[in-house]
Amino acid sequence: MKKRILFIGTGGTIASELSQGGLLPGLGAEALLGYVPDVAALCEVECLQLYELDSTDIGPEHWLGMARAVRENYGRFDGFVISHGTDTMAYTAAALSYLIRSSPKPIILTGAQKPIGFDATDSRTNLRDSFECACTDTMHGVAIVFNGRVILGTRARKTHTKSFDAFASINYPNIADVRDGRVIQYIVPECLSEPLFSDSLEHRVGLVKLIPGAGPGQLEFMLGRCRALIIESFGVGGLPHAGGMHELVSSAVREGRTVVMTTQVQNEGSDLAVYATGRPLAEDSSVLEAYDMTTEAAVAKLMWLLPLSRTAEDVRRLFYTPVSHDILTLPE
Repeated sequence: MKKRILFIGTGGTIASELSQGGLLPGLGAEALLGYVPDVAALCEVECLQLYELDSTDIGPEHWLGMARAVRENYGRFDGFVISHGTDTMAYTAAALSYLIRSSPKPIILTGAQKPIGFDATDSRTNLRDSFECACTDTMHGVAIVFNGRVILGTRARKTHTKSFDAFASINYPNIADVRDGRVIQYIVPECLSEPLFSDSLEHRVGLVKLIPGAGPGQLEFMLGRCRALIIESFGVGGLPHAGGMHELVSSAVREGRTVVMTTQVQNEGSDLAVYATGRPLAEDSSVLEAYDMTTEAAVAKLMWLLPLSRTAEDVRRLFYTPVSHDILTLPE
């Protein structure tokens, strides 16, 4: 019996057409499916057009809408394919990994670097590959399928702005490849018999990227407006000694703010204990460290866990509880 797949359209480059103002999403899920007629031989597909947005305009309220669409239709389908713009797809994939945890059914995100109506486009291949993955019995949970790679939703990052090879899996292997329409799976994601759904996110999560010579003003501004702040530091992590940044962070966490230290460097993660600029933060158990997590996953995880937390200890426990292999290194 053919699998039943729900195809959810949200816009993005894959669904875009030329307009006077540039590329603009305009094609719905039904129209996209018309470009890949061979999918009909693979599975039965029903379409749901949820949004028609450039992914630059997609935020937490849309992540909740996608999770709700999956939840409302979960019992009727064997898998889900979501077409999405590439620019914020990694954030959406991470967010859905927390909003729909341990799903035994695949929830596949895909998109394209060129619209599906263009002659030279990656759209059709990415769509076909995504439906192949959505029909695979051992593909569980949230993943991005792009240019033949299958990447866990908590581990994806867009690493090229124009090339078809747009996404990479950060600090974790690809879970599968798709070659000539065949899924070659290396890792079977863990799952439960039923998914765990969440229906709320905290929007007041911020991100600051340090630059050489930065003063404490930006940190102070953001800490005054956010419940949680991620600080992307240099190398393995730390804060400049000058300017009182260490004291500012310590004061903020004492007042109930959540601060997560991470690194701007894409691979291998943070290790605050290495240098004197980071060791005081590593020794302060109230300051969290992202280690090998992606920034995208750290942002989404904080948004998910804050509504579930009453105390700083709750935040710490949930942040360091692995979800879909989002963190491999844990504090001792």
